[in-house]
Formats: sequence, C-alpha cells, structure tokens
Amino acid sequence: MHADIVRLGLYQVDLKIVDGDRMHVLQWRRRFTHDEILLDGKTQATSYGLFGREKVYGLIFGRDEDGKGGERVMFIIDPANADRWGGMDHRLAGVRLETANGPLVAYGSLDPKELQKPSNFSDWMKKSMGMDWGN
Repeated sequence: MHADIVRLGLYQVDLKIVDGDRMHVLQWRRRFTHDEILLDGKTQATSYGLFGREKVYGLIFGRDEDGKGGERVMFIIDPANADRWGGMDHRLAGVRLETANGPLVAYGSLDPKELQKPSNFSDWMKKSMGMDWGN
C-alpha cells in the first residue's frame, strides 16, 4: 500500500491510495460547521463544531463482507495555516497517513523530519523563515 498527495489546500486535502490493484481517493474537507472525511466520494466520518474539531481519524482498507481483515490506517491532520508570514500560498500545516508499518505519506508539521532540531544557525533560518543563501 502506498499513498500520494494529489491536492493540498487550506480547506481541502486529496490523497491517492493504491492498495494492490485497487486505487482509492481519500478526501478531507473543512466546511463552516464541520469537517468531513470521504473515501471514494462516500462520507466516512464527520466532526462538528466551530472550534476543537477532530484531527485524528481511523479507517480500514480491504475489509471483507463479514467485517474482518483489512489494513488499518490512521489519518492525522494539522488544520493550522502553514503560511505564517502573510503570503498568498495558503496551505494546511500538516497531513499524515500512517499504517502499523509506518507513514505512507507525511507533509509539513506532521513529517518526522520537521521534528529534528536544526544543527546550526543557518539551518534554523532555513527551517523557520524559509531563508536560503548561497554556499
């Protein structure tokens, strides 16, 4: 099983998930009063409220008709705005899709690389402010 980010915006995320010979589309949508998780266009979970909505969702792929088997997947979202400096590129701070074997896809604040501390001042500037200068 593997996954790719197809679309990433401030109020929407689309992930392509390939499991063997089957392809699925996992979508997260933020509405004014609720967040919605859709799998192949069908609602799987909904989180209501103006504040404090759910950020962790669990899904099972490949379950048989008796409800047994399948691979469990955890979908985590950090809905904060990643653009902290007022630019025009508005995106979510982080997205992560993970199985028991590890992450299928990780982006932004939920990427394990983001948790590593910078080794020097130059790396800190690149990470925190997006500043980069020549060698």
